[in-house]
Amino acid sequence: MRKVCVVVASRANYGRVKPVLTAIREHKDLELQLIVSASMLLDRYGKAVNVVEQDGFIPDKKIYYMLEGESLSTQAKSTGMGIIELSTAFEELRPDVVITVADRFETMATAIAASYLNIPLAHIQGGEITGNIDETVRHAITKLSHYHFPATEESKKRLLKMGEEEWRVLNSGCPSIDTLMQQNLEITSCREDIRQGVGNPIDIQKPYILVVQHPVTSEFDEGYEQVMETLNAVKEFPEQKIVLWPNIDAGSDKVSKGIRVFRECNRELPYRYFKNFPPEVYNCLLANAVCLVGNSSSFIREGSFLGTPAVIIGDRQEGREHGDNIIRVGNVGEEIKRAVEKQIAHGKYLSQTIFGNGTAGVQIADYLAKVKLDINKRMTY
Repeated sequence: MRKVCVVVASRANYGRVKPVLTAIREHKDLELQLIVSASMLLDRYGKAVNVVEQDGFIPDKKIYYMLEGESLSTQAKSTGMGIIELSTAFEELRPDVVITVADRFETMATAIAASYLNIPLAHIQGGEITGNIDETVRHAITKLSHYHFPATEESKKRLLKMGEEEWRVLNSGCPSIDTLMQQNLEITSCREDIRQGVGNPIDIQKPYILVVQHPVTSEFDEGYEQVMETLNAVKEFPEQKIVLWPNIDAGSDKVSKGIRVFRECNRELPYRYFKNFPPEVYNCLLANAVCLVGNSSSFIREGSFLGTPAVIIGDRQEGREHGDNIIRVGNVGEEIKRAVEKQIAHGKYLSQTIFGNGTAGVQIADYLAKVKLDINKRMTY
């Protein structure tokens, strides 16, 4: 029986990889190992490890390695600390395969640690084009990885053009689509969760705008101004607003400060603020919003499948494949307002399956149970 170790280091990646965890745990030829690390363990980011455990996944290891500061320097140093701590964990767990997700600096730490320990590495969501440092990191992880599970056909083509052998690449689709297809997306199913958070109470059955804005690491000093442009722009609309805290990337402190300042100066407005949601609750909020505003990749992946109108702000998702539900704008309040107004007036878009058909978890588990484990890969053209 093959031991497959999945490393989950951020709340977004847990939502993406949860169907894979389930499929591995249920596969007769695989044994699941789980490492939960980084911001997943921190209260200021919602301590998402609690959600993991409530879902029935008990971590084999919990690893703390995040340095305070949310700067470029602490991001680089946290990557180094992650390599050290994950190397020790892998030596103790002795997995046959390690799975890492997407394009974050925590993902890079996982990839380097596994590669230097001669452990085959599987990468989910490689081959994508985006802005920020994410694209550079993602392609570097591709070259360290031995097996690839891209979310789209275009991403698969890019991996092959990067010299990856075709038998190592499986277009599984994005695992988050699995969850969408399997759950109840009625908004009443998350009524209790929406009572958490801070700010004014909201009626979840009335129209709302969902705002999720993360820092852009190449513009990390501008996060305060950028999020203030967004929050002030959507203030002009009568709909309620749900605002999610940013991730831990460099510049997070400045985005967080902008949210706190806006909250203190606009206490009377129908805004409610949250650190984190379980994946299923977040999916309900994505599905039922009148508009999604910010720079989260979930507006593109899950949003395209759900058909929810979305306004993507700035360069963080520059170049990423997307469905018809997306309008792109700069970090300018007037542009944001015009785009939100247009999207609310448009209403729901048709669902698109750019990012898969809802079977990614099973496909990935079956592939890893049968594939030849081989760390000696070559560039192939």
